[in-house]
Amino acid sequence: MSSSPGAADSTRSALLEVRGLVREHLQCAHLAVAGGECVAVTGPSGAGKTLLLRAIADLDPNTGEVTLAGQARRRMPAPRWRRQVMLVPAEPGWWDVQVLAHFRTPPAPALLERLGFRDETLDWAIDRLSTGERQRLALLRALVESPRVLLLDEPTGALDQDSKLAVESLLREHLAGGGGILMTTHERAQIARLEAREVRVDAGRVMQDAA
Repeated sequence: MSSSPGAADSTRSALLEVRGLVREHLQCAHLAVAGGECVAVTGPSGAGKTLLLRAIADLDPNTGEVTLAGQARRRMPAPRWRRQVMLVPAEPGWWDVQVLAHFRTPPAPALLERLGFRDETLDWAIDRLSTGERQRLALLRALVESPRVLLLDEPTGALDQDSKLAVESLLREHLAGGGGILMTTHERAQIARLEAREVRVDAGRVMQDAA
């Protein structure tokens, strides 16, 4: 579905709201994500989609007002903000040799199984993982922290169809629990499956109409 990104669904208040955000190569006048809503950020490669997510996560210098449930980002310590508004990059970072070392809270066995892993996966070395395995584990790493908003950069870009559907099932549960999702994707079918509202970025500007 497609509508103006200027506000969340009129029947729901904004969980995440962005006003007047400006950073190098990007401007966003207004963007809102309601609790229980998925917003898909689309646009050509290089348009600024990833820059938007990084700016909202406060990982790059930017100005403007960003709020979570009415609480201003500027009034919140950066680590706390990034635990509640959590970015999962298209190429997630790994800083230790073992999978488990990257989890503050290990995922439950049932959660691992839903994404095609076993308990012993947590003992694997990172260099054993395929690109798709890293992508799924990075999402799990975020979900176990119970963020209120997920910022997802092409979260299923390296996955086969079955793995995509498994990931989308978890994302729908996050939405059902009142969380919000802002995600970049090039896949029209995925936008439809997640019933996402679409926002388009073009030449560094968040457009008011995704059509």
